[in-house]
Amino acid sequence: MVSRDVTIINPSGLHLRPAGILSQTAMKFKSDIIIEGGDRKIVAKSVLNVMAAGVKCGAKLKVICDGPDEEEALTAMCDIIKSGLGEEL
Repeated sequence: MVSRDVTIINPSGLHLRPAGILSQTAMKFKSDIIIEGGDRKIVAKSVLNVMAAGVKCGAKLKVICDGPDEEEALTAMCDIIKSGLGEEL
């Protein structure tokens, strides 16, 4: 299991479009991917879970990956979050 802390930088947080991009990225990997924010644990492969979490800009999250491709999954998830999830920064 590997993890890394990230900050949501896109202005509108994890609404439908960025949540979809995040979930699509997570689904490319065999590893389980969980996003922790405060007391919430979000299954990253579920766009509904990601959206329902109501994550806002500036939120500090921990991305946790566990499985056969966990290193690659962690890198990809953190990179897509740092890129702004398809939104202009």
